[in-house]
Amino acid sequence: MNKEEYIEIIDALINIIDEGVYVVDDKGKGLFYNDAMAKMEKISVDEVVGKSFHKAFPGVPISESTMFKATRFGQSTLNLEQTYKSLHGRTITTTNSTFPVYHEGRPVGAIEVAKDITHIRSLSNRILELEEIKEKETEQVQEKQKVAIKKYVFSDIIGENVDFLKVLSKARRAANSDASVIIMGETGTGKELFAQSLHYCGKRKNKPFMAQNCAALPESLLEGILFGTSKGGFTGAIDRPGLFEQADGGTLLLDEISAMSYNLQSKLLRVLQEEYIRRVGGEKDIPIDVRIVATVNESPKTLIEEGLLRKDLFYRLNIVSLLIPPLRKRKDDIELLTHALIDKHCDRFGHVSMLISERALKTLENYSYPGNVRELENIIMQAVSLSEGDKVLNEHMLSMPVTEMETYSHINSAEIIGGLDEYLSQIEKELIREALVNHSGNVTKSAEELSIKRQTLQHKMKKYKISAKI
Repeated sequence: MNKEEYIEIIDALINIIDEGVYVVDDKGKGLFYNDAMAKMEKISVDEVVGKSFHKAFPGVPISESTMFKATRFGQSTLNLEQTYKSLHGRTITTTNSTFPVYHEGRPVGAIEVAKDITHIRSLSNRILELEEIKEKETEQVQEKQKVAIKKYVFSDIIGENVDFLKVLSKARRAANSDASVIIMGETGTGKELFAQSLHYCGKRKNKPFMAQNCAALPESLLEGILFGTSKGGFTGAIDRPGLFEQADGGTLLLDEISAMSYNLQSKLLRVLQEEYIRRVGGEKDIPIDVRIVATVNESPKTLIEEGLLRKDLFYRLNIVSLLIPPLRKRKDDIELLTHALIDKHCDRFGHVSMLISERALKTLENYSYPGNVRELENIIMQAVSLSEGDKVLNEHMLSMPVTEMETYSHINSAEIIGGLDEYLSQIEKELIREALVNHSGNVTKSAEELSIKRQTLQHKMKKYKISAKI
């Protein structure tokens, strides 16, 4: 195969890739520039290939050019956010990774891979603006109507199970501490109730309590929400405090912290160590006094092994650890929880108080609750909301999910090969695949069918290497 054929193959390969790819030689002259990059920057391939990078991209100062650093100094750049103007004046925000290329110890060029986040950055600014508007409107409504927002304290947490009470006792002791807390527990076990109780029963109770689900937003947007933005940091940026500044003196809950990117986890670690933040695009260090409460819904050991949670960040957060047992391991609390939830939703829907039959209670106690207390509440809420003046909640009023006994009644221990964990993993994989097939690969609808969060499903798909392209 001759050189021209190699070049054609490489060119075809580069154009298959979704991200923008730009390759220059050791003199900085463009060798390859794929269609994705051209579409992103609204310029043609011919305007870049054969030209020096500083002429093809005059809107990027040479001091900020990642290509210049790679070709001149052999310096690599990883996931750097840049806002610049293209050859025709279009403002673009990208994350770039640029690497020098060597052959036999001699520099022969550089490769840059870029992802367009212009829309995400614009969305980030809009969300932050809406958050500010929402906060102002909420303050006005509360002032006019004196609306009381529900703030959970330890007395709101129900349970008499021995292991559960040990966790509750430990949390009560930790409330007046400033130490970071990591709360571990499956989805629906009540992690936020514990987090709020740590704050509202502690010495910071008169200071702000802020919460952010780390799985809900992409990295570039989440960073601005957490750390704030500085005017001039990027196109359209304004001076805006992030959640750390808003929570100063109080508590910041970071829910599903393992969904945060490794890069952002390292920035969070630095904040915890140095006790100051720097806004996105800013140069000023801002001291903060914030207690961090983080949550994970899987074993930290597993998350660390799978590369989803930094080990050093976990150890920094794990000053106080609370492991909330799932409902299937505290079934002696189901009767207590059921009576409390019936009273709660009878009051909510304006119904007379209801009792529960022994058979209905036994039905609830025989279920394993993959969705934990939240799932139990959903079952009770549905039964109460659909009741028509009934004074007793009977088993026929319970809309129970298909139980494991009904689904897997044909299974016996002799059929389980490779251990229980492996067998259950196989079942989980099949259920995920089936849901994705049912919804043509739609992750959101599949997650709803499986009664789990979309982010949880994405994590399991990654774990089991299941593609949404069914």
